[in-house]
Amino acid sequence: MPLYTQLPDEIQKVDVIVAGGGTAGCIVAARLSEADPNLSVLVIEGGRNNADDPSIRHPLLFVSHIAPTSDATLFYTGTPEAQVGGRALTVPAGGLLGGGSSMNMMQYTRAQRHDWDSWKTEGWSADEMIPYLKKLETYHGPGKSDVHGDKGPISVSAGNFNAKRPQEEFIQAAAQLGYPEHVDLQDLDSNNGVQKALRFISPEGVRSDTATAYLHPKLAGNPNLHVLVKNQVVRVLFEGQKAAGVEYRANPKFNKANDSTNTNAEVVRSVRAEKMVVLSAGTFGTPLILERSGVGESAILEAAGVSQPPVANIPGVGRNYQDHHVLTYTYKTALDPEETADALMAGRLDMGELMRTNADILGWNVQDVTCKLRPTEADIAALGPEFQAAWERDFKHKENKPMAMMAALNTYPGLPGPDLKPGQYYTISTFTVYPYSRGHVHITDPSDPDAPLNFATGFLADPHGLDVAKLVWAYKKQREIVRRMPTVYRGELAGTHPPFAADSGAALLATNDGNGSYTPVSKDIVYTPEDDAVIEKWVRDKVQTTWHSLGTCAMAPLDKGGVVDGKLGVHGLQNLKLADLSIVPENVAANTANTAMAIGEKAADIFIRELGLGAK
Repeated sequence: MPLYTQLPDEIQKVDVIVAGGGTAGCIVAARLSEADPNLSVLVIEGGRNNADDPSIRHPLLFVSHIAPTSDATLFYTGTPEAQVGGRALTVPAGGLLGGGSSMNMMQYTRAQRHDWDSWKTEGWSADEMIPYLKKLETYHGPGKSDVHGDKGPISVSAGNFNAKRPQEEFIQAAAQLGYPEHVDLQDLDSNNGVQKALRFISPEGVRSDTATAYLHPKLAGNPNLHVLVKNQVVRVLFEGQKAAGVEYRANPKFNKANDSTNTNAEVVRSVRAEKMVVLSAGTFGTPLILERSGVGESAILEAAGVSQPPVANIPGVGRNYQDHHVLTYTYKTALDPEETADALMAGRLDMGELMRTNADILGWNVQDVTCKLRPTEADIAALGPEFQAAWERDFKHKENKPMAMMAALNTYPGLPGPDLKPGQYYTISTFTVYPYSRGHVHITDPSDPDAPLNFATGFLADPHGLDVAKLVWAYKKQREIVRRMPTVYRGELAGTHPPFAADSGAALLATNDGNGSYTPVSKDIVYTPEDDAVIEKWVRDKVQTTWHSLGTCAMAPLDKGGVVDGKLGVHGLQNLKLADLSIVPENVAANTANTAMAIGEKAADIFIRELGLGAK
């Protein structure tokens, strides 16, 4: 199988180089290989191979990839930002073959019709993207066949394990607040309700990632498809304005420079691309490669020490950074041990025994419910006049747009500490979509892929506090849902909720460690201005990333901050294409894996046509 950690000397040139073997890159390479087995394709991936790894195969083990020591994850740390309590936020991303699809939480949510249409680019409207959304999936869920596929490489199902009691309680509680259950909340049009979760997990309980589903099967039968792992692309090589290849080096994360037996360590090599270079290194990696290659805003390149004249002055490179803003809130419960993953997370279950017996719970990602929600008119009025004006402008007449998403996690999602008593916990993850805030990511060194970044998330930096207002609303709404769940709710876990005053009507409920009976409420908590101030401070001090980074090489005209056109070509350059979430110009109301996959399918089709191979 042509998968290497050091490229053989005889491979000096190929037809197409795909720089980055992430979620979209694996799809692009596999589809090109499928279109013409004689086309030589090289994927260069900075991380390791994902094959034969139990932590990837078994969905429940995704938690291992959150650990700072994980070699499956990249961690990008920004500069301290005053608007989030002076914190320097760290944003993780996939760092192995398959990218995020190999190590994420596997939640299947799709962008709304509005989202695709908002890109205002020929070929990328919702109707034009539906064939690609169908092409990528074998869908085992409810809904209409005209928007779902049944022959694609990626499995979408409910998996083989669910905790049905809390799932049903959540759905019933949300309905009391006006949020009904939808048969298919991912049909691009449904909105403002809840759905039993579907995942990128097979019905047998195995993760479905793009490296396993697309790339590995092609590697087994095509000697012209090459994959180089544990190597980083340093920059694109140009002949004038034409991309002609790349420079790359062994990733120091996996290679010790002082190891005399490692002939690849610290050596910068090059390989030529006769027809096309495709950057698919992600929202962080792609703009950084461009800037190291002399493509970006001239002043930024000069400040970073890029000595040669710019290949192309494209100010949009590295700008428009976006992410969804997330907070999680944990509750004590009266659930049974088999209804949460807490015994496993706290080490009270033997992982080896679970794997030896192939226990069904290994096929669970602990998320059984997903939501896309909009506020009521009363909610909007309570958020104040500035927010009301923004709602009228950006949401009111666009009913396809939710304001927030929620997912229920049947566990305490952090590491157990001394104050966390053994028991069963239930957590609501809330994240708001369509952020008003923007950040940036740029290089500080002209040649080192591991140099510190000039990176700011921009989280909650919008001058009118609209992103904060959305998160305040989301906190209140999720709390009202859980308080209406008779088995789940036994009080808030202190330290995971805003610290309201003891005499406040919003004070956290103190119960007997999740025991005892509980009568669900029917009236909402009334929050005072002082309570709102507590939530606002909590939001700024605790907000985190959803791992949904996008937008740093936006698909838009050059004079509007764009980096690529509708055919994914970099403005003013030849034979250079981008294909990953960095191209997204406007945000999406979804976990972003499905969007990345659709981009991969669409990009492959564009490239196949331009290479004269014909569409498959």
